[in-house]
Amino acid sequence: MKPPPVIELAGIGTRFGRQVIHRDINLSVASGQILALLGGSGSGKTTLLREILGLLRPTAGSVRLFGVDLADADSQRQRAARRRLGMLFQQGALYSALSVFDNIAFPLRELRCLDEDWIRRLVHLKLAMVELTPPDGGLMPAELSGGMIKRVALARALALEPELLLLDEPTAGLDPERSKKFVELIASLQRALNLTVVMVTHDLETLHSLASHVAVLADQGLVACGLKTEVMAVEHPFIQGFFASHPPKLL
Repeated sequence: MKPPPVIELAGIGTRFGRQVIHRDINLSVASGQILALLGGSGSGKTTLLREILGLLRPTAGSVRLFGVDLADADSQRQRAARRRLGMLFQQGALYSALSVFDNIAFPLRELRCLDEDWIRRLVHLKLAMVELTPPDGGLMPAELSGGMIKRVALARALALEPELLLLDEPTAGLDPERSKKFVELIASLQRALNLTVVMVTHDLETLHSLASHVAVLADQGLVACGLKTEVMAVEHPFIQGFFASHPPKLL
C-alpha cells in the first residue's frame, strides 16, 4: 500500500479576529521532496509552518503528518508523529542558559529512555554531522557566531532522527559565504538522511540551491505549487517579480 504524504493540508483557513490570513489551502508534500514556501510579507508563510508543526491550530481544515490528523488523533499518536519532524527556527531559538551540549541533549533527555552515556555519544554524533567538535559542546550560546548558532540549532533539530525537517529562513542573518556553506551542509544532510524538507525562505540563492518544488502564498491562498521550473512560469505578479529579481545561475 502506498504510504501517505509526509504532509497533507486540506482546506486550511486561518483567521486572527477579523483578519483572514489563509483561505482554503490544499498542499501535499511527498517523501524526499524539498519544498520552498514563498510569499510576500504578511502572506502567512511562518504561520503555515507553525500549523504544520502543531504550534498553531488552523481556523478551518486539517493538517496531517505521516497520515495522522493533528486535530483528531489521540495525544500518543500526535506525539509519535511530531517526533518524526525537526524544526530549525529563524534565529536558532537556543536556550541561552544551556550549553551547546545541553541544547542538543534537551530533546534526547525529554525521551526519558536514554542514559547519559548514550546521550553523550548521540550529541557528539550530531555535532559531527554539522561539522562541529566535542569541545564546541562546552560553549554557551552567547559565545557563538551566527553561523555556529545555525549549526547547533540544526544539530538539535536532527537529535531525534527526524524524517521531516522544517526550516524558517535558514540563512537569515548569515553573510554570503556562511550562507553558501550552510546551504551545502543542509543539502548534504538531506541526501545522506533522505529527509523531506519544507523551508520558508526569501533568499533566491538558497531556493535555487536546495528546492526541487515551490509553493507560493499570495492573495490569502496558494496561487502556485509544483516543480520549481513550472512555478517560475506562472503568470502572477508576485511570482514574476520575485524570480525576475534573481534569475537562476546556469551551471
